[in-house]
Amino acid sequence: QVQLVESGGGLAQPGGSLKLSCEASGSISSIYAMAWYRQAPGKARELVAHITNGSRILYGDSVNGRFTISRDDAKNTVYLQMNKLRPEDTAVYYCNSEAWIDSSEHTYWGQGTQVTVSS
Repeated sequence: QVQLVESGGGLAQPGGSLKLSCEASGSISSIYAMAWYRQAPGKARELVAHITNGSRILYGDSVNGRFTISRDDAKNTVYLQMNKLRPEDTAVYYCNSEAWIDSSEHTYWGQGTQVTVSS
């Protein structure tokens, strides 16, 4: 199994920045991809950014050019640097991992961290 612990959420002003962290533990070697998702009240959960073991990266259209996903393999941590924040970025942000364990694909989620963008 994989455990995900998120940190870094909070309040930011429009145009400001926040950096989220997601530290993974457990079957680290089984993970083949990590991602950030977000969900605002009344809206569907949407992909924010996705990164594979080979460092192939995808961004959601709404954040492309403003957010950056990165990894620190020595710390088993994935980051989401969020710049030029807008009020519509307000949501609960979830860390996600995909892992191949016991010949099966498993999906894991962090607890979620609230990001609020407001003046």
